[in-house]
Amino acid sequence: MKGSFYRWQAPGPYRVAFSTRLGGVSEQEFASLNLSELGGDEPERVQENRARLCRALEIDPNRATMARQRHGAVARLAEPVGLLSDSADFPECDAFWSEEPGVGMMLVTADCLPIAIARSEGERPGLALVHAGWRGLLEGVIESTSRALGRGRTKAVLGPAIGPCCFEVSEEVAAGFRRRFGRQVVNGRKVNLWLAAERALAAAGCSGAERIEICTSCHPELFFSHRRDQGRTGRQGVIGAIE
Repeated sequence: MKGSFYRWQAPGPYRVAFSTRLGGVSEQEFASLNLSELGGDEPERVQENRARLCRALEIDPNRATMARQRHGAVARLAEPVGLLSDSADFPECDAFWSEEPGVGMMLVTADCLPIAIARSEGERPGLALVHAGWRGLLEGVIESTSRALGRGRTKAVLGPAIGPCCFEVSEEVAAGFRRRFGRQVVNGRKVNLWLAAERALAAAGCSGAERIEICTSCHPELFFSHRRDQGRTGRQGVIGAIE
């Protein structure tokens, strides 16, 4: 698993990492650390990939959960159903939060923006993970997650996503981002998801956000990309737990 994820030096007792496509057992267009069955990968390979990532972060896959993601704004308390369970057992949401040590959370992306938000500076530990695509950002997934995590000082990290170099949207969507986050987040019809998320986090009271500013579409050697690969692709993700 060496070199297969980016670890956040989080401000507290947290384990948070963003995976790449490296270090797994999937093949062909899903090679190799594909974390989702979406697209048609073999379930046994996907489960082994999830287990490998958990082992690398010392997170128990049986005390973790995933989501049936809907590109919305629903944030749920993480309840460990097990990462090797049938996907039908996962709750529908696009963010998790937890205050319980050892409960793992995983969300997957293939261009959307993965985010981790953690209570900091002596606050009671609390961690949230967010899957933020353009729909979720406009619908307020960061705001709903911040409310769920509750009062307290927080810091965040924004993971690899499709960058403003590649993320061109319709004029209707671009106009929505300009209204919601300011004109600077859009250049023509290309949207900067990192900047939009930073502004949403700041408005929700987050005291600072780091970026892993790598475009998923520009780096096929490291990341799956729904847009670049025209939908036939795997998923990387964000994984985290309170220690």
